[in-house]
Amino acid sequence: MLLHVLLGTALAGDTYKIDSAHSAVVFKALHFGAGHTWGRFNEFEGGFVSEEKVLSSVEVTVQAESVDTAIKKRDDHLRSPDYLNAGEFETLSFTSTTCDVNGCTGDLSLHGVTKTVTVPMVYVGEGADPWGGYRQGWDASFTVKLSDYGIDGAGAVGDELHLFVSLEGKK
Repeated sequence: MLLHVLLGTALAGDTYKIDSAHSAVVFKALHFGAGHTWGRFNEFEGGFVSEEKVLSSVEVTVQAESVDTAIKKRDDHLRSPDYLNAGEFETLSFTSTTCDVNGCTGDLSLHGVTKTVTVPMVYVGEGADPWGGYRQGWDASFTVKLSDYGIDGAGAVGDELHLFVSLEGKK
């Protein structure tokens, strides 16, 4: 199951479902201290609630198996127990517990470990689409330490994973 959106109806504001065709979850990690390896996750879902250009809730669930760096051998290694362990931990997720004008604090679950992180969220814009829908967008950029989640890059990958998330939701 890809979607675990628990955006309570008691929250004030408008509820948006993430349009994964117009959103992205991208990452970069340092490789042997020499350069960055970039990748993305191709399967993710979720939603957010926003009022007056301020988020009150965000939830994103990512399929670990969908990791994609454009090199199959590396992707298979990233899915292995050395990194994401996609066979045991099928999803990565972020569920906010509080949000304000600066972003959201919540639970980030990765590799079977859940930690509280603060994610700065930047309002991108909003507007009507040609099919009668209404859309809103948010961007986030933040860094987590892989060692905090029990992942050891064995010297090949640096300890910091930089995540870039661009969400476009449809009301």
